[in-house]
Amino acid sequence: MSKVLTRETIDELVPVYRDGLLKDVVPFWTKHAPDKEHGGFLFSLDRDGSVVSDDKPMWIHGRFVWLLSELYAEVERNEAWLELARSGLEFMNAHAFDEEGRMHFLTTRDGRPLRQRRYIFTEAFATMAMAAYGRAANDRDVAEEAVELFKLLLKYQNTPGLLEPKVNPETRPTKGLAIPMIVISTAQALRKATDDPIANEWIERSIEESCAFVNDELRCVLETVGANGEFIDTFDGRLLCPGHAIELAWFVLYEAKRKGGDKELLDYGLKILDFSFDRGWDEEYGGVIYYRDAKNLPPTEYWHDMKFWWPQNEAIIANLLAHQLTGDDKYAERFLRAHKWTHERFPDPEYGEWFGYLHRDGRLSTTLKGNHWKGPFHIPRMQLIVWKTLEELR
Repeated sequence: MSKVLTRETIDELVPVYRDGLLKDVVPFWTKHAPDKEHGGFLFSLDRDGSVVSDDKPMWIHGRFVWLLSELYAEVERNEAWLELARSGLEFMNAHAFDEEGRMHFLTTRDGRPLRQRRYIFTEAFATMAMAAYGRAANDRDVAEEAVELFKLLLKYQNTPGLLEPKVNPETRPTKGLAIPMIVISTAQALRKATDDPIANEWIERSIEESCAFVNDELRCVLETVGANGEFIDTFDGRLLCPGHAIELAWFVLYEAKRKGGDKELLDYGLKILDFSFDRGWDEEYGGVIYYRDAKNLPPTEYWHDMKFWWPQNEAIIANLLAHQLTGDDKYAERFLRAHKWTHERFPDPEYGEWFGYLHRDGRLSTTLKGNHWKGPFHIPRMQLIVWKTLEELR
């Protein structure tokens, strides 16, 4: 047994994550998010759950449908959860897709299209939603729809010219870490619902692709590299998002765990985690900072030193999983450090759920509980995974 993460400490932490999930975060969203007039969900909520804006982000619909379905399959066959998931999926199917099968990022409350992005993230989370719902409801048709949508997003991502590039590829060909990372996560969810070999194929391909972003010389994980993995000495090329890379780390560690502690995957996941936690943890104020520069030059993003909710969530998951797989108390210490700092600042004791945005020193930036980016995903996913992992350790 760990000298840091003792049995007594685990006993204290299990209800923090279990009850935080089932008695706080999930009830907040199941109470305030459902749109009883038009269907689907309203995610732009203030501290007390009141609606601030009624435009509907489709990628967060996918995330909430995934969560509700995952809870139904993994925690309790609560029919209310499954019914809400079905409602969200129906709204997405009715309003989120265009004639080519691509998805709108944002719609009006009644489902009219507002915005479509050049990325495939909305399609990725819809794939996860369909896969999880198909598994939970034992609906093979929906699971197959998830496979087809996954194939479509791969087609758009991997066919030059179908998606508008962020920068001119003739002038500076680049690739971003977000794509292999989201494909890994999407395929991991898909694998639970289908035996189609496409899931494992793309998990393996995307993990291999992610290696191009790990820079041993600078000891960091880059967000953007050249087409052949080369370092680009510009603002974009030097950009580090430690929370993003830490999230990738635990996706890889999850694969190592699934394969019985596969040493190559384990070592790779630990390298990503070590590079990114060392870069991301704020030694002065605590918490994982949002952006860093690979050469420690001034970052250009004006929110670079803020503390968002989700990088803290990923740091908690990744370090606990690393400790479980290695027994190394370095990771147990990091897990407890991130747990303590995060739980002292983000949860709202008065209205429930968590705040999302803090200044570097931990002061609250905004009371929003949800918007077009924050919703019921990173926090409850962390709570579910950490709860179950602590139970395994116990």
